[in-house]
Parts: sequence; structure tokens; C-alpha cells
Amino acid sequence: MHSFTQEDLIQYLYNETSQEKSAALKAALETDWILREEFEVISAAMSGLEKLTFSPRNVAVEYILNYAEWSVTELSTEV
Repeated sequence: MHSFTQEDLIQYLYNETSQEKSAALKAALETDWILREEFEVISAAMSGLEKLTFSPRNVAVEYILNYAEWSVTELSTEV
């Protein structure tokens, strides 16, 4: 019996395992319900990650733009 880790399951989800390891994992997932349950949790988490979108807060963008404007002003007064 194989002992697969969470890392093995993640690699399997991303198709980063060898053919032999993929076959062994597939067989294990069909017979080991605990491993299958862990696989389903990781798979659901991965699906959730694909739906996330990130954007900076408006105040962070304002700080960056203000700093850029200040920097340009400083450079132009030095020249």
C-alpha cells in the first residue's frame, strides 16, 4: 500500500506526476476513501483559488500615484 502526501495529491491535480505515480494514485483513490476525501478537499480548494480576483485598495493606488508625482517634482527641481 502506498502512502501519498498532500504534495503528491497537488502534483496529481496539476498533472505534474509521472505516469507510474499517476496510475498508482488513481488506483489508490479508487480504493482508499480517506485519501479520496483528502483529494476532494484539495480539489475543491484549488477550484476556489481559480475564482479569486485580487486588486489593490484605492488608498494604496493613491499613495503610489502621489509618491510618483512627488518624485517627478523632486527630480525636476534638482535638474
